[in-house]
Amino acid sequence: MDMKTTMDVRRRLPAVDTLLAHPAVETARQHYGHRLIRRAVRQALDQARQRLAADPVAGSMLEADALAEATLARLAELTRPAARAVFNLTGTVIHTNLGRSTLAEAAIDAMTDAARHPVALEYDLEDGGRGDRDRLVEGLLCELTGAEAATVVNNNAAAVLLALGALGAGREALISRGELIEIGGAFRMPDIMQAAGCRLREVGATNRTHARDFESAIGEHTGLIVKAHTSNYAITGFTSSVPESQLAEIAHARGIALLIDLGSGALTDFTALGLPYEAQPGDAISAGADVVTFSGDKLLGGPQAGIIVGRREAIATIKRHPLKRALRLDKLTLAALEATLRLYRDSDAPERAIPSLALLTRPEAEIAATGERLLPRVSALLSDFEVTLTPCASQLGSGSLPVDRLPSRALAWRPTVSARRDRERCLRRLEGALRRLPRPVIGRISDGTLLLDLRCLATASDEAAFVDQLAELPAGYGATDRQDAGGSL
Repeated sequence: MDMKTTMDVRRRLPAVDTLLAHPAVETARQHYGHRLIRRAVRQALDQARQRLAADPVAGSMLEADALAEATLARLAELTRPAARAVFNLTGTVIHTNLGRSTLAEAAIDAMTDAARHPVALEYDLEDGGRGDRDRLVEGLLCELTGAEAATVVNNNAAAVLLALGALGAGREALISRGELIEIGGAFRMPDIMQAAGCRLREVGATNRTHARDFESAIGEHTGLIVKAHTSNYAITGFTSSVPESQLAEIAHARGIALLIDLGSGALTDFTALGLPYEAQPGDAISAGADVVTFSGDKLLGGPQAGIIVGRREAIATIKRHPLKRALRLDKLTLAALEATLRLYRDSDAPERAIPSLALLTRPEAEIAATGERLLPRVSALLSDFEVTLTPCASQLGSGSLPVDRLPSRALAWRPTVSARRDRERCLRRLEGALRRLPRPVIGRISDGTLLLDLRCLATASDEAAFVDQLAELPAGYGATDRQDAGGSL
């Protein structure tokens, strides 16, 4: 077909106003408004022009109903939030890329209330004057950790940066070579020390550091000793480190501060919950630390926040630093954090009230029962896959307790095709199709199998929503279809 004929076909597309008058589009306009619907119509017509340019005989693109359907599809894409809810079936409970901890209902209610109304954020209701927003959570943090004072910022990296800058800028910061940690995104302790204006001084060896290493390194230019909890890796074998209480004695004898970065930080005894041991801020405070930093959104199970607790003089110095205002929390995060801390203080069983703890302590038998209910409903969905229920191991995530695993169960999807290359293609296509479901399903591929760890599929409503939408998966994933995982299914 020549160019003139192609242009003639494309001119037969309806005008924008004509498509706006289609009953289905008009119904959507009444709900969403004229501006958004008009944008969806224009985009649907642009798509139709592009397809007709590539295939002038695609006459179906000229039908009003098809164009209306395309308009509603564009509308769905335009109104779909970028931060979409997903099913986290990766086996990593506190997944950094999936938003870490989900909040307790009490924290969600507190955020909603703070969003809907003005709140006494920096207003003292007692005397009518200006207040300090840290007061919303400082009392709770002191009560829960035994610290004299506390302040909060937007994440733990910011907490470490602020504390280092306030207490050690222009001076040396001593740290064991075995604790020069790197967390996600290539964020390294030496870099944050440099950004804070401290001069890093490494002491000891990678696997063994002794008290004498710190004692001999302290000089007139030393500002503080730093201890970083190695939460995202473990050094085993011939190792030695200096206890926190001994580090505090060494620091205080020379008139310098001890800063302990716990990274995750827990506010309950994990061993009492049947979980691996995790250091608590209160233990570091009892050991004599001047400042302790930890996260609000990892093992604590609250919103993203960096929490700083410690001696009153040290916290006051940190709060006077110019960066404190730049790193402060907003009212929604403070409301959620306060509600979460209240659960730790007041609840008889915080492990049931706080979702991340509930998932971490979920019994293996309960997870297995979930899998047994789901297996008959999913095993016959795709002819190209065999689905079984298999034991697996979940992990806490977000750099917490890296070598510890929790027994769990997973739906294991194995391609039935024989060629290895075809099996990999089938797995990638299935993984992509799961990610494109209305509520994306995120699993992991391991040893030629797609694993959907069921630990985080813990409610009846989520279980039903998960299995119901699987009916939308395409029927075929066989090796005869050569489209890759990124293509349409």
